[in-house]
Amino acid sequence: MTGDRDARLTALEETVAHQARALDEMSDQMARQWRLIDSLKGKLERLTERFQAVEEQTLGVPPITRPPHY
Repeated sequence: MTGDRDARLTALEETVAHQARALDEMSDQMARQWRLIDSLKGKLERLTERFQAVEEQTLGVPPITRPPHY
């Protein structure tokens, strides 16, 4: 009876250890993904600002008309 209980306890301890390791790995992966997301958000914001600046410059260009000497 004691051997069966010890085996079950050992199996539970192994399961908990594997789950703890898996949880740590997922936590590390999530932290890496958040860092990447923050980096990409910053790049997107800078690109959006640059695009808006270029767009504002092109909107201010007067239309091409015939030169006055024609």
